Amino acid sequence: MHLSSTAFQEGTSIPKHCTGDGKDLSPPLLWSGAPATVKSFALICDDPDAPRKEPWVHWVIYDLPASIHDLGEGVPAIEELPGGGRQGKNDFNKIGYGGPAPPPGKPHRYYFKLYALDTMLNLPAGARKHELETAMKGHIAAQGQIMGKYGR
Repeated sequence: MHLSSTAFQEGTSIPKHCTGDGKDLSPPLLWSGAPATVKSFALICDDPDAPRKEPWVHWVIYDLPASIHDLGEGVPAIEELPGGGRQGKNDFNKIGYGGPAPPPGKPHRYYFKLYALDTMLNLPAGARKHELETAMKGHIAAQGQIMGKYGR
């Protein structure tokens, strides 16, 4: 499965307006190549370079209907999305996307990981990354990712 963005290419810088230093808008994402058996999509964005044991979670979104193949820029920070799907809590303890805001120094890597699932998870809105990963076990039909960088 292929995941891409019109805001940045694999391994390049995430634009400032998609970070905590800008408007904090989620970047536009689009995907293709999902198996025909897919019932829903889920997405996790995290930063493995955060100065702590676990990656810093920037976005958790799930139960996106199989008919959806993109997320526009600036997905609203609401629990239930109008076209279907729910958002979980990030490590800023907020619903929706929280853009990169690393400490000064070497740029951090931000992985946007998309999962094609053979079921709807039906998790309540506000789920955390670990809850989503537990619910997805045994249901991942395909996955794709794109990585962007951001530093101060």
